[in-house]
Amino acid sequence: MPLVLLSTIAIVRHSAASRDGLPPSVLYPLVSVIIPCYNHGRYLPEALASIWQQDYPAIEVVVVDDGSTDSTRTVAKSHPSITYIYQENQGLSAARNTGIARSTGQYLVFLDADDWLLPGALRINAGYLQQNPALAFVSGGHYKVVGTSMRTVDTPAVVGDYYMALLQGNYIGMHATVMFQRWVFAAYAYDPTLPACEDYDLYLRLARTYPVAHHTQRIAAYRMHTTNMSGNIPLMLTTVLAVLHRQKPHLRNAAEQEAYSLGQLIWKGYYSTELYNRLAAPGAARATYIELLTLSKHYPALLFRYLFGPTTSMFKKILKRYAPTVGLRFLSQKGLYQGYLPPVGQVELGDLGRTKPFSTVFGYDRGGPVDRYYIEQFLQREAAAIRGRILEIGDNEYTLRFGSDITQSDILHVDASNPRATIIGDLSNVQHVADNLFDCIVLTQTLHLIYDYKQALDTCYRLLKPGGTLLLTVPGITPIDHGEWKETWYWSFTDKALQRLFADAFPGPGTSKIQSHGNVLIAAAFLYGMGVSEVTTQQLQDHDPHFQVINTVKAVKVLPLAQ
Repeated sequence: MPLVLLSTIAIVRHSAASRDGLPPSVLYPLVSVIIPCYNHGRYLPEALASIWQQDYPAIEVVVVDDGSTDSTRTVAKSHPSITYIYQENQGLSAARNTGIARSTGQYLVFLDADDWLLPGALRINAGYLQQNPALAFVSGGHYKVVGTSMRTVDTPAVVGDYYMALLQGNYIGMHATVMFQRWVFAAYAYDPTLPACEDYDLYLRLARTYPVAHHTQRIAAYRMHTTNMSGNIPLMLTTVLAVLHRQKPHLRNAAEQEAYSLGQLIWKGYYSTELYNRLAAPGAARATYIELLTLSKHYPALLFRYLFGPTTSMFKKILKRYAPTVGLRFLSQKGLYQGYLPPVGQVELGDLGRTKPFSTVFGYDRGGPVDRYYIEQFLQREAAAIRGRILEIGDNEYTLRFGSDITQSDILHVDASNPRATIIGDLSNVQHVADNLFDCIVLTQTLHLIYDYKQALDTCYRLLKPGGTLLLTVPGITPIDHGEWKETWYWSFTDKALQRLFADAFPGPGTSKIQSHGNVLIAAAFLYGMGVSEVTTQQLQDHDPHFQVINTVKAVKVLPLAQ
């Protein structure tokens, strides 16, 4: 069991520094894990066990029993180190507020009694807050657990304005992945008048005022069962729209107004689709009046599909034979009919009928570029290679986000005035840097800015240690930067070009793994400057090699046997 401290200053020294390579002098602020519990005593032991297994040494556990009539008291009081608080049932927000008042940690985590933390969760998030004390909170990724099956949840990588991203949806998804600074609760609290989405309400209020951070490491598990509040879709949709509406008076510019409007559409589409899928499932119970009313109000097309859906081949034949073109177009646009192809000359461009893009900054002002999805998914998959001494170009954001067991993080930059750079120079000409120096080089979206790109690849090979890895991403179908890089935006690369380049630069069979990513929709979205939140994960994952938006390369330096 980790060391549990109940002190208001709550800072301890690591007693096993060799375990994670940190010096014994490293200080660890106390983390208070607050567990509100209402009749979830059967789940509570698993939640507590997930806390005891954490490798972070300064933890306080506070269980707030919100009027339970089951075994919650017995389970909580069986651990003498736990601060146990009983109150009459007041709801989740009030229980969390009670936990805040009775806890003493510098950092706070709220773990529902039926969920649990994954190993390393507290250490990972506390590291972010220790490195940047100005952050109000940091959040990460999670899994969903259905029965005994743990399912991967898409964990979006948020780039740019976090408040803008939250206006368009709750990218966090699970409250236990969030670690808060205690100081935020001097001015903020959970709203006990909200029947749901109180966490989303708090995220919005904090992100509007303070800097926050997010990473994609999965650090918690969300248990799905029949008593989850999120299962009440009409309640969730009504409440989330009400929470979003609270932000309307505080929107500061046109971009936030647009994000707010898009967020309304995204929430309506998300919950309405969830409701439709549940109602249309084989053996589903008949829809209630409130469920039909929800679809009617927020997504009438899905109500039409539910009541008159094209479930038989006869219905489809009738549509093809008798429905006018305009009707087929409407059904296709609403997702009710997939076989429609507009006749020549009758394509409707809609919002795409313009010669200027929606964004000239790659969609950063619309929730982040779509190509970043592929880049960060690639780095997540290859994270095991980001270790030891690492070189990254421009900054070391991806090194810190995806790396582990880092012994040294170097930054190469062409500008000598950059205060963070440890190496100054052009990657195609850094003769002053020794050979065989790095275990990994992270080279994302840079090679196309170097005129002598072949020499740059040769340099990467020279700088890597034997067995070292180059993680490279390059643009394929892309806009050209309007800003500082427009004068040096020289190249785009296909997968075939990369195969020939790396056969020369990283010789040897099987040393390079090259993949392309994208399709016609994503290519068009990227060229128009749409944000990643404006397309679906399914659309992003559909691969068509004829439309390469991003190409990725993992190349390993393997020396010939003669050497």
